[in-house]
Amino acid sequence: MIYGYARVSTDGQTLDVQKALLKAAGAQKTFAETASGAKADRRQLQALLKVLSKGDVVVVTRLDRLARSTRDLLNMLAVIADRSAGFRSLADVWADTTSAHGRLMVTVLAGLAEFERELIRARTSEGRARAKANGQSLGRPFKLTPHQQQEVRQRRVAGESVRQIAKSYNVSASTISRF
Repeated sequence: MIYGYARVSTDGQTLDVQKALLKAAGAQKTFAETASGAKADRRQLQALLKVLSKGDVVVVTRLDRLARSTRDLLNMLAVIADRSAGFRSLADVWADTTSAHGRLMVTVLAGLAEFERELIRARTSEGRARAKANGQSLGRPFKLTPHQQQEVRQRRVAGESVRQIAKSYNVSASTISRF
């Protein structure tokens, strides 16, 4: 059986186009939901995975409807393969595990994507190390200057409430609590 999976991220988006494309591709049943792709627990996706059996095929309009990252995609494809089912993406014709050629392409391209991610991670790490060595401060700047931070500490020691201090500096109480 061919199953479709359609997903949109927000209520303002519509599933209609995806459903029509999946039906045209032969999907006999479509699981559709409005959920962030970053969520691991997508109800309709879980329902789809439960009904999969040997010889079934999962079809999506684009890879990003199923997974947000290479690792997520590979994990999802492994679950589908464990159920002896296949996978196809309509927009990404190379992503077709129903053929040997497609399985090879998915494996090679997933490996390249992982390699690229590692290169980016290494370059980012090197850039951070260089910035720190040059004395640059990483992260968000402090809301209060060092002089103001010292004043906050003195006022706290004097017994002034966190709320009063926060109001005088126009910051949240949690900002003051950190000092």
